[in-house]
Amino acid sequence: MRYTAEPGFVLHARPYRETSLLLEVLSEHHGRLGVLARGVRGAKRHVLRAALQPLQQIRFDALQRGELAQLHAAEALDAQPPLTGDAAMAAFYLNELVMSLTPRQDPMPALYIAYARTRAQLHAPGVARVALSWALRQFERDLLEALGVGLPLDLDGDGGSIDPAGRYTLDPEHGPRRLLSERGREERNASATGRALLSLANGKSPEPEELPGLRRALRAVLMHHLGGRVLHSWQLMVELDRLSS
Repeated sequence: MRYTAEPGFVLHARPYRETSLLLEVLSEHHGRLGVLARGVRGAKRHVLRAALQPLQQIRFDALQRGELAQLHAAEALDAQPPLTGDAAMAAFYLNELVMSLTPRQDPMPALYIAYARTRAQLHAPGVARVALSWALRQFERDLLEALGVGLPLDLDGDGGSIDPAGRYTLDPEHGPRRLLSERGREERNASATGRALLSLANGKSPEPEELPGLRRALRAVLMHHLGGRVLHSWQLMVELDRLSS
């Protein structure tokens, strides 16, 4: 298959042999692609190499033969400022999540739109940690939907209405389950308020204090679909929180 002037976002780039790069690209029309960029690490190819950095939006030409597409040309579609601090960590997580859960060559136009929106939110000047957290929760919701494993967040697993005052865990196979008051502390920590679930269903930011519970509840679902594998970005976030405490 030939890709011509295909828009995409670079998710990951790593050196291959002396002068090449192996890329993972989220393309608009063909989903995630593995791309081999030959000869881009030479002294005269710094403009092209700069366009092939993670989070960069590009337009590219490539030819798919086997598992990897061979890059023929690429250009940056915008000039994004470098990310630092919490925004950089959020971007690392965003890209790792897509690479870990999406199959190659499976078109997901809705995911491409969700990624573009989230990327813009990460680049907002002076974006706060609360805003980053909310952007990532929405992306997790949209990613699960794109994969066909999304959960109804305004109804529990039995079809009943979500109680804003209740607390719920998210069962990946069943949906929200209301948490009984006598359940243990560990299960309670992995639960979200009904208000937070309804906020996520409606795309309206919940109260800041409800975001950690929502993050933990969604993580249980993501862990299920990752087969129990822990992402490197999760481990790094824990370590950074420990060092800053």
